[in-house]
Amino acid sequence: MSTNKGFIIWFTGLSGSGKTTIARILEKRVQAAGRHLESLDGDVVRTHLSKGLGFSKEDRDTNIRRIGYVGHLLQRNGVGVVCSAISPYRATRDELREMVGADFIEVYADCPLEICATRDGKVEMYAKAMRGEIKEFTGVSDPYEAPEKPELHLHTHQETPEESADRVMRYLVEHGYVAPVAVVAAAR
Repeated sequence: MSTNKGFIIWFTGLSGSGKTTIARILEKRVQAAGRHLESLDGDVVRTHLSKGLGFSKEDRDTNIRRIGYVGHLLQRNGVGVVCSAISPYRATRDELREMVGADFIEVYADCPLEICATRDGKVEMYAKAMRGEIKEFTGVSDPYEAPEKPELHLHTHQETPEESADRVMRYLVEHGYVAPVAVVAAAR
């Protein structure tokens, strides 16, 4: 497999599970290894590409499909893409996998809700959701459907973000998306 082949790393998990933190670390490592990588973060995309969408199931699916479509345009043109979005519904993630094919790498950032609710920037949001002040909140009043067979299952409450990023980098090297020599050079 060519290290110039595009791919999509799709981080999914609850709010506060570490998706964006790991994605940012990974982005720097992949770029240091000589691969161009574009990052599509769910919160950022909602501000620009999906402005005006709410949090109903239909709006969430529309947001995820938009992120996936943009990611696929980049991926099919040889770009590595990392997407970090809650993407709570399995069927919508499966649609993306079907569209992208074998170069769709689903990464489940698995962290218990009670830990996610204590992480920086999430405490007040989860407290409001648990009091019913925020409706349709994933994991509290709206479901999260965990992946059944992700390419990588990260237990983000049991390892550091750097360790999680290391696991994703190893996967990319093992599957030919990043050259092993470049990873060694980037580590220096």
